[in-house]
Amino acid sequence: MKKATLSSHRILSPSPPSATGTKLTPTPRLLPGCCHGRRRVRSDVPVPCRPRKCNSNLVGARIPRGKVITTARGSSTGELEGHASSRQPPQPCSWGQSSDLLSRIDLDELMKKDEPPLDFPDTLEGFEYAFNEKGQLRHIKTGEPFVFNYREDLHRWNQKRYEALGEIITKYVYELLEKDCNLKKISIPVDATENEPKSFIFMSEDALTNPQKLMVLIHGSGVVRAGQWARRLIINEDLDSGTQIPFIKRAMDEGYGVIVLNPNENYIEVEKPKTHVQSSSDSSDEPAEKRERKDKVSKETKKRRDFYEKYRNPQREKEMMQLYIRENGSPEEHAIYVWDHFIAQSAAENVFFVAHSYGGLAFVELMIQREADVKSKVTAVALTDSVHNVWHQEAGKTVREWMRENCCNWVSSSEPLDTSVESMLPDCPRVSAGTDRHELTSWKSFPSIFKFFTEASEAKTSSLKPAVTAALAPNKARGAWEERDLVWKIFSSSPTVQFLLLHFLWRLLPYIFNNSAFKSN
Repeated sequence: MKKATLSSHRILSPSPPSATGTKLTPTPRLLPGCCHGRRRVRSDVPVPCRPRKCNSNLVGARIPRGKVITTARGSSTGELEGHASSRQPPQPCSWGQSSDLLSRIDLDELMKKDEPPLDFPDTLEGFEYAFNEKGQLRHIKTGEPFVFNYREDLHRWNQKRYEALGEIITKYVYELLEKDCNLKKISIPVDATENEPKSFIFMSEDALTNPQKLMVLIHGSGVVRAGQWARRLIINEDLDSGTQIPFIKRAMDEGYGVIVLNPNENYIEVEKPKTHVQSSSDSSDEPAEKRERKDKVSKETKKRRDFYEKYRNPQREKEMMQLYIRENGSPEEHAIYVWDHFIAQSAAENVFFVAHSYGGLAFVELMIQREADVKSKVTAVALTDSVHNVWHQEAGKTVREWMRENCCNWVSSSEPLDTSVESMLPDCPRVSAGTDRHELTSWKSFPSIFKFFTEASEAKTSSLKPAVTAALAPNKARGAWEERDLVWKIFSSSPTVQFLLLHFLWRLLPYIFNNSAFKSN
């Protein structure tokens, strides 16, 4: 058989005959640069090669059976005889490392193609939108509603654009509260220093001096701020359904003082200062070799972190840190602070609350913390799809009883407005808001809430119970709530009752199954 050779390469001669006979014995040879080093192997024994660690970078060629001579890029030569891979082209060696990948990719150019700059206007006119006479947000030129997917396949960019518009909407609503509703912006904490983080609420001129009635408005959680029920409704529907402005204007027309809480304004954001990591000094007791190795590892780690950070945040947005506002670091703290410094100091004999979603939870917490004061001043509370839970918040029996008499929760439901809705919680009557959309419950129950307040005020004046018992929660339903509350109280507080009830159910199971089997036959 002819030997396959490559031109311009010398042919390796066979090993010399053995001294004891005429049989040729292969001489052990060195395979250059293979498998992480040069180790002596027998050329007549197949030697597995791990291509991932192989540094020879063998030049591939068609390799027939038998002795084949190949060369590497460079001056080294090698021989493969009976190699495990001699019947297939050699496997390519893996050269890719994370540092090589980073050097080959121009991340700046890549990210610019993927996402446009996050540079958005800071006015409604800049976005080319405006509110029409109906309070609807419309495009100035086309008259079309707001379009979220302004650029297809760029969800992050569209979301950032939506958030930028939302910030403008928030400032726009603040202006409406001051100009159209004649409310004053009051900074809190009231004794804050000049450089201290501050929040604010809105109050009418007579909020603290009105001797008759005061209405307090609390929105839910999320991105909404003072004067808003839902940002989504403001942008996609209109100002009436998405803001508290209709409540404020009607309250002022009916002689209420008004306080608008701002429970989500809990902190201010400032740019995070850059931290410089100081390298270890040369005078350290650590050996120089070890210190260099650690520095190399830290540089590689930083390079990988920067790579992933740039992929996650291609626009290099500023890193922000939060500075919480004293005594107003949460919606619950905010509600208690405003109560202590404003509502409790007001002259009104009748205080009314309208609380949406998480605002209902904040009111229940206020009730738990300031029970006696709330009972003495608050006449009625209108909750709209409140997320409070008297068990999780550990509301006492007296709190639950007061809520049954003085609160009503308009919940999302497909039933007609004011239709009674069953509840497993023995806290307050639940009625339908006339919509199954959570964010619309405040607007849809708007007329019923003012009717509820009027009846509650008249009932208090005539030394009767609030009209919610007769108008919205029939006596039969109230009795059911009280009975359910009593049963649950006995069951949860008495292990003996629990054991007896479970034992009775266990003994009853065979009869239930036998009866079911009999009916099925």
